[in-house]
Amino acid sequence: MGSTPKQPFFCFKWPWDVDPNNPFNCSFEGPWLFKSLQNVGAFAFNFVNKVSKSSPPWINTFKALRLDASTAGNKISQSRKILTPEEQGEAENRAFAAALASGKEATVIEFYSPKCRLCNSLLNFVMEMEARNSNWLSIVMADAENDKWLPELLHYDIRYVPCFVLLDKHGKALAKTGIPSSRLHVIAGLSHLLKLKAPKNTP
Repeated sequence: MGSTPKQPFFCFKWPWDVDPNNPFNCSFEGPWLFKSLQNVGAFAFNFVNKVSKSSPPWINTFKALRLDASTAGNKISQSRKILTPEEQGEAENRAFAAALASGKEATVIEFYSPKCRLCNSLLNFVMEMEARNSNWLSIVMADAENDKWLPELLHYDIRYVPCFVLLDKHGKALAKTGIPSSRLHVIAGLSHLLKLKAPKNTP
């Protein structure tokens, strides 16, 4: 897959704003002089919600963060459940066990980080690859920052993300992708892994 770069190219974990004191948590209550402005803002917000029903699908992705007015804007609408790290790790481990139990020819584990931009950019591609090869391939996600995956991180010697590990139907590791230098480099590496176990009639 080409020569290894002299300097390791790691996917840096870019910090995202997760500060609970973030000023955009909509918990601000202004003095009475600004109540009318707040009413105007509420009216505009409701109007946008009505318009968004006929808007393109990507707009609807923001509905999960819609504020519940009945709780004075302090609670996020429960249109989806936010998993704790422990629950997320357990869910990913169950998916991994199910993939191995399926008896498919190959399973690929993608070790990723939620803070990794390169990992996030690969999500649609990975889902497409699994859907296209679903008759013989399973792909499972593994959060490299979650302690639930620590045994696998050590066993497969995972030192960077994203990293894809190819397993046969018995769970034996066959190969893994190298240090990611670019998105195209990772895609080429994953494609090479899949060719190792792809059925002969697969294009």
